[in-house]
Amino acid sequence: MTKIGNLPEVVSPEEWFAARRELLAKEKELTRARDRLNADRRRLPMVRIDKKYVFEGPEGTVGLLELFAGRQQLVMHHFMFDPDWDTGCTSCSSAADGIGKLRQLQVRNTTLVAVSRAPYAKLAAYRERMGWSFPWYSSYGSDFNYDFHTTLDDRIAPVVLQFRTEAEMAEIAESGAPLSDGPWTEDWRGMEMPGISAFLRVDDEVFHTYSTYGRGIEEFHNGYRYLDLTVLGRQEEWEEPAGRAEPLGLQVGGPNMRVPDEYDV
Repeated sequence: MTKIGNLPEVVSPEEWFAARRELLAKEKELTRARDRLNADRRRLPMVRIDKKYVFEGPEGTVGLLELFAGRQQLVMHHFMFDPDWDTGCTSCSSAADGIGKLRQLQVRNTTLVAVSRAPYAKLAAYRERMGWSFPWYSSYGSDFNYDFHTTLDDRIAPVVLQFRTEAEMAEIAESGAPLSDGPWTEDWRGMEMPGISAFLRVDDEVFHTYSTYGRGIEEFHNGYRYLDLTVLGRQEEWEEPAGRAEPLGLQVGGPNMRVPDEYDV
């Protein structure tokens, strides 16, 4: 065996094959665990949506039911785009840049859309600039973002951040335990947050079945699913083996993250 710096050991094909089989056993274990988790996710109870939310899209004003486009399921990116911003969030833009053709979802009776709080004219202009084709709707002027905890304002709706209430965030902070998102303070009012939600349509009724935030959406960012297969990984500071790659600062919220068309590649 030989070593090249902090890179993996250089071995014979036979040694690599044996090591790969050892890792394969762990991958299969993870796959089975993921299958069990996905089954538990499908067993979650659901909530009927009775509030009449209004969205603005390319064909004018529509309700939540219309976002399904006649299909049974709806997956929604909560895309951070404050009404006062001229461009969307860099992290959400990274996720959006990876959304390709939607036909593999659509043939499975599922529609994907993005929803943001900025007025539709801003969304349409930014979408055209980025060259994206997925459906994108504005929730401007409605309670939708507040009710789904992707715009935080305790004056409008109770604050819940990654399923923690304002009181729970304060309690965790007081205990000294690590808390990356909190405690809640008034200067957070109006803060936009990313997320992904899923909905089900039964005839003309809509049900909320799932939402996830924080690292629950990271697989949809920055090509992470591909980068995790590589030797250098995501090239972020926390990764092991330590020192393998220079941190690029391109992680979600990182200092070098830009909107997609500003990269020089």
